[in-house]
Amino acid sequence: MADVSTDRDVITYREAVAEGIAREMRRDPSVVCLGEDIGEAGGVFKTTAGLFKEFGPERVWDTPISEQAIVGAAMGAAMTGMRPVAEIMFSDFLACCWDYLANEIPKVRYMTGGQVTVPLVVRTANGGGLGFGAQHSQATENWALTIPGLKIAAPATPADVIGMMAAAIRSDDPVVFFEHKGLLASKGTPPPPDHVVELGRAAVVREGADVTLVALASMVPVASKAAELLAGEGIDAEVVDLRCLVPLDTATVLASLAKTSRLVTVEENPYQGGWGATLVSVVADEGFALLDAPVRRVAGECVPLPFADALEEQVIPTVDKVVAAVRSLAAY
Repeated sequence: MADVSTDRDVITYREAVAEGIAREMRRDPSVVCLGEDIGEAGGVFKTTAGLFKEFGPERVWDTPISEQAIVGAAMGAAMTGMRPVAEIMFSDFLACCWDYLANEIPKVRYMTGGQVTVPLVVRTANGGGLGFGAQHSQATENWALTIPGLKIAAPATPADVIGMMAAAIRSDDPVVFFEHKGLLASKGTPPPPDHVVELGRAAVVREGADVTLVALASMVPVASKAAELLAGEGIDAEVVDLRCLVPLDTATVLASLAKTSRLVTVEENPYQGGWGATLVSVVADEGFALLDAPVRRVAGECVPLPFADALEEQVIPTVDKVVAAVRSLAAY
């Protein structure tokens, strides 16, 4: 598995996942991978392709179909000196290992006074838009957001996948790493060797002066496309890619609001309990004087995700929904 940065002009998001893991496995022999069908099969989404061939069965472990077994084994490995990268095939299935993820892993470092750390990454395919139905399409970042002690990463580009994967694997705290299924085929420029993106540092992906659009993962291209359309109407939107929910880069959002005075959050999580509500509450506390208009949240509807494409589109935020929300703020 060659380093893609040296021989490719473009890399896909799914290739970036495998490349990001491979770079860290080459760098640190304590990094191992485990999950269902991640070995010779290369993962159900082909996000671990090439790892088994390069690193072999001693470092790439195929597991039974048991989320509890995968995350439980990863926890034990992490507590005894390894840096495991565990795959849960669909983020919906985090519910199957929720006791480990919510009650055990994030609390060990605190409860032992720092004597024991759990440096693991739980990576998972997240989100909708592909017609996979109610049990395989949820965006579940907001589940993890309720648990103190977990870091939450959700990259939107191939370069960020590689850079954030490096930071996640090197973290001494557990990280839940959400890879969006709808972005797997997207392409971007591969980053240089040793590329690391600090967790908790948002990116301004489009500069603007009239309104701030804050998005995550697959909603970043949605917000960017909306900003392009709005530019044709004379509305200059700034787009902020949060990248992470924990740590949450509120400083970048507030700095953007100081320029634009208007805020729209664009989130695939359901409106009820979505991360946008947390961000908006921080803005109300720390940046209320910056606002010249009410805040708008464009979010998923609070219903199980439909299987039919036309119905799923009604539930998940779209470019048109974002454009409509921004127009209402611009006219306020």
